[in-house]
Amino acid sequence: MKALFFTAFALYGVAVILEFAGTAFKKEKLLKTAWYVFLAAFAVHSVFIITRGIAAKRLPLSNQFEFANAFAWGVALMLIVMRPRLKSDWLSVAAMPAALLVMTYAALQPMEIHDLMPALRSAWFGVHIGSAVLSYSAFVLAGCVGLRYLLMARKENADEHALAQMDYISYRLVAFGFLFLTVVILSGAIWAEQAWSSFWTWDPKEVWALITWIIYAVYLHLRLRMKRRGKAMAWFLVIAVPIVFFTFAGVNTLMHGLHTYG
Repeated sequence: MKALFFTAFALYGVAVILEFAGTAFKKEKLLKTAWYVFLAAFAVHSVFIITRGIAAKRLPLSNQFEFANAFAWGVALMLIVMRPRLKSDWLSVAAMPAALLVMTYAALQPMEIHDLMPALRSAWFGVHIGSAVLSYSAFVLAGCVGLRYLLMARKENADEHALAQMDYISYRLVAFGFLFLTVVILSGAIWAEQAWSSFWTWDPKEVWALITWIIYAVYLHLRLRMKRRGKAMAWFLVIAVPIVFFTFAGVNTLMHGLHTYG
């Protein structure tokens, strides 16, 4: 299984290099090759996840390696779903490195397969953690779109239609991620009551998930009620991404709590 993981990891790396080279030198063939390599990486990555799940006899989402691995897969999946609809490869320049970055973090984690802890043996396991994967992936991709928006907006005679498209796509991604983060928090509260007899324990992971939820709730409020658009909102999304990564990895690394195993 390690061979599958590192093959996918290497292919993601090659795709990123080809994507940057194709963008820098404006070579269409390199960009197409980068995309095909990325699809191959995703296919191998998917086989790895399925294989690990079969070997573990459960969903492969129980520890930091497995969650990071699924997180990277989620970013790649969303890029694959969105790119044909955009009819443009501009999102790949930011999203491919994001998937590779999360895969790099996963590669640094212990890869051993362990049995589920008693607290994790619940019907809420897949709902809670699977929703977190989708939520974080959407937020990271929204940050990538925001970064691309800022880079394009700096140019003279920037394409206003493309900027408007990016602004709208980033909003849709945040709305999608916010919905699933809400599911994460609610399902986690129900699960916590069953496991620890308390809906809320002020565990560091719970607190930072709530902070992340509030941050994106503010974004949606500014977007929907205050009608904010453009650079300010793009900056908001870019700055919010480190919060997502801290909630995902920083809490587990720097803070001890009930979710330390996760």
